[in-house]
Amino acid sequence: MKFSLKAPSAGMISAFKAIVFFLCLLPAVNLALGWQASTLGANPIETLTRASGEWALRLLLITLAVTPLRRFTGLHWLLRLRRMLGLFAFAYAFSHFAIYLWLDQFFDWYAIALDILDRPFITVGFAAFVLMIPLAATSNSFAIRRLGGRKWQSLHRSTYAIAIFAVLHFWWLVKADVSKPLLYAAILAVLLGLRGWWRELERRRQLSVPPPAKHLEKKVIRLVPRQ
Repeated sequence: MKFSLKAPSAGMISAFKAIVFFLCLLPAVNLALGWQASTLGANPIETLTRASGEWALRLLLITLAVTPLRRFTGLHWLLRLRRMLGLFAFAYAFSHFAIYLWLDQFFDWYAIALDILDRPFITVGFAAFVLMIPLAATSNSFAIRRLGGRKWQSLHRSTYAIAIFAVLHFWWLVKADVSKPLLYAAILAVLLGLRGWWRELERRRQLSVPPPAKHLEKKVIRLVPRQ
């Protein structure tokens, strides 16, 4: 059987999905095993919090990278991985927030509210998480049918704002070495820049289409009732 990366079989796509699922799950397994074995360092709660948040950001950027990869490579089946990647990004973001609520703040709602209001990096992080909730809830075929394709796409464009908030959250969290936040910001800038450029090209293409010639326009015959 001849294997084609451009047009893989349904079985090959299922295999790719299984591999991606395993790779996305692997960081969580490593963190869970590290927590159980007490090998997460002197401050395991901080390690869990930062690692889960950073993996949420990484998977969010990978999700945004699917469309450019598809356009550059012609591998249209990559779009079938995007929903799973986005849901894993939400799962890590949910874990990040849950660890903060439970292990860091012990469900002290007053302290949590003060953190959200007074600390900018927590404010933008919380905003990013809240915006992710409707995206995760509508990442299914039923929601697409219920909302309609255009409304669903408009809703999921908030991914761009979420990614910006997530990068800001990480940047403001890091106090000394900003090399990682700078790298993530650069990747996000490239991904958003590509989308903006493609949209501009499409706008120019539409403007360049000449209007139909007058002799091709259909005459409109109006029927006026007799008085």
